[in-house]
Amino acid sequence: MDFDDTPEEAAFRAEARAWLDAHAIAKGHPDDFSLGLWTGAYDEPTYIERCQAWQRTLFDGGWAGVTWPKEYGGRGGRSIEQVIFNQEQARYGVSNGAFMISIGMAGPTILAHGSDEQKDRFLPPMLRGDEMWCQLFSEPGAGSDLANLSTRAERDGDEWVVTGQKVWTSSPDRARWGMLLARTDGAVPKHRGISYFLLDMGTPGIDVRPLRQMTGESHFSEVFLDGVRIPAGNLLGEAGDGWRITQTTLNSERSSIAGGMGATPAALIAFLRGFGATTRPLVRQRLVDVHIRYELLRFLRYRSQTALSQGRRPGGEASVMKLAFARYMKALTEAAVDEQGAHGLLGGADVVDDGMWSRRFLHSPSLRIAGGSDQVQANIMGERVLGLPSEPRTDKDVPFRDLGRRVQ
Repeated sequence: MDFDDTPEEAAFRAEARAWLDAHAIAKGHPDDFSLGLWTGAYDEPTYIERCQAWQRTLFDGGWAGVTWPKEYGGRGGRSIEQVIFNQEQARYGVSNGAFMISIGMAGPTILAHGSDEQKDRFLPPMLRGDEMWCQLFSEPGAGSDLANLSTRAERDGDEWVVTGQKVWTSSPDRARWGMLLARTDGAVPKHRGISYFLLDMGTPGIDVRPLRQMTGESHFSEVFLDGVRIPAGNLLGEAGDGWRITQTTLNSERSSIAGGMGATPAALIAFLRGFGATTRPLVRQRLVDVHIRYELLRFLRYRSQTALSQGRRPGGEASVMKLAFARYMKALTEAAVDEQGAHGLLGGADVVDDGMWSRRFLHSPSLRIAGGSDQVQANIMGERVLGLPSEPRTDKDVPFRDLGRRVQ
């Protein structure tokens, strides 16, 4: 691994830092929104509004989409430059986290697989922060086994008609567009009969029903589609090629999830000092474990950063980092709640530190599912990194309609 910037990368870092010094607010500023919704200092609409304003500032300054082609509003830079800019931006009191699904997942997928018309239509508004996206992948019977999805899309002239149900969709009520997977051919094995659509969330026939989480929020929803009509021009790639295209989205999602460090061990130590917990030997041992996990994540990112710097796309690093990040956040937030003692049981206005650690604790289990469960990541690592045999699959060559799954 190479821990140092090349001269070219150092110059880019200095340029990025100078621009951020001039345009971004500092950490700890009264309007600091870099912690997202963790602190409870503002509601989701306010956070999204601030993210939109910052995204537009990035776009106008030429720093949005560092790796995206210039014709779509990007900078035309290298992947390592995006990593460097993200590192520098994290030092300020700003965030564009509301666009993780849009710019971090939908954007790379459209760039890789979209037509020229689709790129012209969707990428600039996305990069400006004008349009948010959501992901319509998971279903009640197709979570970790995503290819088991049964939402159906049938061709009707110049349109596709979609019927089915999605679940665990982030902020579909605020999204202008959605990435939708639907089955277009039940006569072939399940991985080969899926198509990828770009769905206008204002289309008639879409019913969004919020799901209450244990955090008290309704960030996720279930989405029902009843005879929803999608123009044929909104099919991404070819019909039946959706599973291959989906891998671009999922790899981007895993990298995005693992890309943020979340809370740091230093922040946890500072928090627990207020309870006098850091003097206890067992607590100190636990904090060392958290610190080791944090450092492992940091070095995993160096490995990925080195690959990007050398012009190589990381391979299984996304799954390794995503799995490590989920386990790190579990260890970190459990320590934060456990070592508060009885204070860790409080809720509502009585929660210490404006509820940041309690929210992170209640949210952390979702990290072990989002972007593919821990078990899915372990399988990917075993097969693609270690070269182990694939898991036995009895349905690999069986037409989907013969699997006993009901296509909605």
